[in-house]
Amino acid sequence: MQTLTSRACVVGGGPAGMTAGLLLARQGVDVVVVEKHGDFLRDFRGDTVHPSTLQVVAELGMIDDFLRIPHSKVGTITVQTPAGATVFADFTRLRHRFPYIAFMPQWDVLDFLARKGQAYSGFRLIQKAEATGIVRDGDRVRGVRARTPDGPLEIRADLVIAADGRHSTLRRAAGLPVSASAAPMDVLWFRLSREPDETMSFLHTGPGFVLVTIDRGDYWQVAYVIPHGAHDTVRAEGLDRLRTDVASVHGPFAGRLRSEISAWEDVRLLSVRVDRLRTWHRPGLLCIGDAAHAMSPAGGVGINLAVQDAVAAARMLGPVLRAGRTPSRRELAAVQRRRSLPVRAVQTAQVHMLADLYPKDRASTVERPLAARVVRRFPFLTRWTARFIGVGLRPEHVD
Repeated sequence: MQTLTSRACVVGGGPAGMTAGLLLARQGVDVVVVEKHGDFLRDFRGDTVHPSTLQVVAELGMIDDFLRIPHSKVGTITVQTPAGATVFADFTRLRHRFPYIAFMPQWDVLDFLARKGQAYSGFRLIQKAEATGIVRDGDRVRGVRARTPDGPLEIRADLVIAADGRHSTLRRAAGLPVSASAAPMDVLWFRLSREPDETMSFLHTGPGFVLVTIDRGDYWQVAYVIPHGAHDTVRAEGLDRLRTDVASVHGPFAGRLRSEISAWEDVRLLSVRVDRLRTWHRPGLLCIGDAAHAMSPAGGVGINLAVQDAVAAARMLGPVLRAGRTPSRRELAAVQRRRSLPVRAVQTAQVHMLADLYPKDRASTVERPLAARVVRRFPFLTRWTARFIGVGLRPEHVD
């Protein structure tokens, strides 16, 4: 078994893990980031970059390089129902340096963060290394075990940061209890080619489904939102039902659906989970991002909450690690206290306040969701909803 030693070991090369690794290395902390894949090329990952994340990149002095990544900008989120179109969130009204959401392929974002991290001597990214468990010394976590093509690897560290997603191996190995909520929906993802200058509203409701379309330049990333747990029912109804539903929203899709969605293998299921850990830490271990709190894809806020967790953790714990000390229970708990309010607020909104935006069964149509009725009656709230989605209740800063 190969053994490495570092001040910090970050498990998971997603937005939370890569941000935490970059920020710790920037402070002079030796950090190893462990990623189980050999690259970042996974489709249908969250690709929304919100104003809060753009602000973090700007504070790092990297925003000009970052915005050279191909992306599209969205200034408003419009909900289209049989009752009409409603602007649900208007980012253009934010008093913010970045009054928009940037839709940017996540693999490009992660490549960018990895490249910037590797500019620091203390940053090391190990890919094709899948974490299999934790190294313990009594009740303290002392490191991580991983499986690699070259054999087993053990990384000893003063702090292990678990950023390995909603199916976190480390949080399970540490025995951290999970508090789960009822997920409001599941999502079927697929691609459809996009015609030049073709435009669509962001969200449409239909009988038994909601359709979300994200402009990717030469294609649409499409989310066909169904009742939670209804995937078997949808498959039994057949692809023709899905094609008919999507074409009912946008007629020109009909031909593309027949030629581009020929089998269920062209459609990817995201089974939505909404949960959070009661305690995010053990001595020597801290969970952040989806490993601490799995989010619904509603609003695309999961990535940005994960990044905010990483910023807070690095800012609060980096000086401790740089001083050669292992963070105490109290210091780890302080990170959780800092981040719990935004997480709870967003999950409450996703599970309860926006619950009637999603279909309850395969027959009913969402016509007048409460959230849309409220912002239609009080248009000034579109700036508040944009701030809640795009900036959050407790935005984090690098320094």
